[in-house]
Amino acid sequence: MKRVFALLLAAAMAFALCACGGGDTMIRDDEEDTAKKDPVAAQYLQELAVKLAEYPELPAMPSTEELDKAFSTIDYDKMGADAYEKAQEKIWEDWDARSNAYYDALKALRSKGAGNPAAFLHFTRAAAGALLSAEDNIVLSPANLYLALAMLSETTDGESRAQILSLLGLDDTELAQSAGNYIWRNLYGETSTGRTQLASSIWLKEGVPYNEETLATLAQQYLASTFSAPMGEKKTDSAIAEWINENTGGLLRDASGSIETKPETVMMLLSTLYFKDQWRDEFWEKETKKDTFTAADGAQQTVDFMHLTQDRADYCRGENFTVAQLSFRGGQTMRFLLPDEGTTLERLLADDTVVGGLMIYDMGVSLPSGKLVWSVPKFDVSSDLELTDALKALGVTDVFDFDKSDFSPLIDEEKFDESVAVMRVQHAARVKIDEKGCEAAAFTAVRADAQSAAPEDLPVVEMDLNRPFAFMITGVDGLPLFLGTVNNLL
Repeated sequence: MKRVFALLLAAAMAFALCACGGGDTMIRDDEEDTAKKDPVAAQYLQELAVKLAEYPELPAMPSTEELDKAFSTIDYDKMGADAYEKAQEKIWEDWDARSNAYYDALKALRSKGAGNPAAFLHFTRAAAGALLSAEDNIVLSPANLYLALAMLSETTDGESRAQILSLLGLDDTELAQSAGNYIWRNLYGETSTGRTQLASSIWLKEGVPYNEETLATLAQQYLASTFSAPMGEKKTDSAIAEWINENTGGLLRDASGSIETKPETVMMLLSTLYFKDQWRDEFWEKETKKDTFTAADGAQQTVDFMHLTQDRADYCRGENFTVAQLSFRGGQTMRFLLPDEGTTLERLLADDTVVGGLMIYDMGVSLPSGKLVWSVPKFDVSSDLELTDALKALGVTDVFDFDKSDFSPLIDEEKFDESVAVMRVQHAARVKIDEKGCEAAAFTAVRADAQSAAPEDLPVVEMDLNRPFAFMITGVDGLPLFLGTVNNLL
């Protein structure tokens, strides 16, 4: 019999979730999403849990709403000037202490991560070159896919593992663990305005002998929760979908609903990423107006365009394109690459110009400043990609071949001697932006089946995204969370 791994990746805009199985999520679901929960699936999810990941605890991040509420409890007229002033000072001291405690804890968490950013950026370029399109809307989550492949490498050995590690730009699984740890620690966190979360889980078929050491590594290094379930049953598929929805803010319900196990399924590996935050400089809704977007096929589309002027901001003028970025309140950014009139995304994608241009802010170069006049269409773009052929083209081939694949670290071969191979790799992603900010999410599922200094007069830079463009959402340290092309808005 053969085992089949199907790798499924889904990403949604803006960004990714982190939580543990049927237990508590790091950050509570929004009320809107909570109302959509499947209570039966949620209960069954808890019953299937074997061991939930233990996430580092961070102090609660105080919000401005809490600050406002505290000030509303003191009354100048009743307390008098002196008492009122002391009460104000006490409120500010408490708020500052809580804020400092949170950021100190977050800084300590991130200082423990040691990875290889260069390898991750090399992987991002390779994935972008293989998957980005100049015709269709494509959304990728390089961070989520990188973590999923790193975890997959833990379940393989021999040439199967070597090919995965080569694509990741790494030499061994210890380096993969370090890289995954680095990405995880630098993304994990919550502010008063947003959150970035990651989560992982492994779903095991009841009765199949697995190597506990490999499961322990996934739990310790990738914070993967473990579930045991009867495969090929609708209730198991619903529980898996519920786990994904809990960890992606419900942003990927359509994609999660496509997850399907079979009676021969022996394992499913899942990884999620969720991001949500507000713009540092919000667009005014009253400035949003209808305008024309010229799609890649030449179609004229009337959509809502948001408008913003930044009196001073960095930008980059490359050969036949302009790159500029908008910041989120949590310190992340969203970068936009706009081809010059007469230049197509296809031309820029052909020589890696898109990814290189979007990474310009991380290359230590001095960028000019200008007055940026933004005209940005509101959009909600998504893609659902089959990645098997792309991964084969990138050098990962043996895991798809029953005669060559090696999954001995996962399966106890002395008790279970059937072959294992990857049958399907799917990546789905979604990104949403509006006047307030951005939201995105991603999930990866691996299924295994058994088968028998500026001048005074700053230049005016118009970022009028009225034609196909590319974007990248980055973490606070520049790590690419999401990457995509927008060629059509209707």
